[in-house]
Amino acid sequence: MRVTIFILSSALSLIACAQSPTQLKPSAPVGSAQPINQPPAAKTGGFNKTIVLQGISFQVTSANRGSLSTLRIVPKGLKGDNQPIEKEIDGTVTGAEVADLNADGSPELYVYVTSAGSGSYGSLVAYSANNRKSLSDIYLPSLQDDAKASKGYMGHDQFRVVEGSLVRRFPVYGDKDTNAKPTGGTRQIQYKLKAGEAGWVLKPQRVDNF
Repeated sequence: MRVTIFILSSALSLIACAQSPTQLKPSAPVGSAQPINQPPAAKTGGFNKTIVLQGISFQVTSANRGSLSTLRIVPKGLKGDNQPIEKEIDGTVTGAEVADLNADGSPELYVYVTSAGSGSYGSLVAYSANNRKSLSDIYLPSLQDDAKASKGYMGHDQFRVVEGSLVRRFPVYGDKDTNAKPTGGTRQIQYKLKAGEAGWVLKPQRVDNF
């Protein structure tokens, strides 16, 4: 009888030991697996967008890490120079659009950047495909150059291409307003793309307050 009990106890111990590693093995963290072919920018919460107009495409990417990031633009379909462009930006890329604001048959690229911090100041990186051959800069004048348009400005810009114009909107602040509570409504500036002395310029055409 003692031999039988000893053999039975040993068998139960071996079964328990064989099962215990599976029972105690920690589970993998939720969301730890990543798709094999996922673009690097998507893994880090960065920006990755390819947009096409008039047979010319632009791949716009940025890792969007930290207050300073690198913007990379890869054009395709230009008759001349299709070399990538890399540019350091102050903030993160929040949007990109293509348009032909001057209706010359060559597209422009508009990339919207928002700075870090509570102000969330907006800026623009833009290029024109000159005669569909190569890219040149598009210049946006500083808002501070216009005392009337910049009065009450404290950031939180939004850019958008609307009906042949580039539109910029931002909340208007009173003298005693905090950054979180503007009381002056919204200001909208409408820009048209014009030829300048050294390239293309976005010139303000209309300012509205709502």
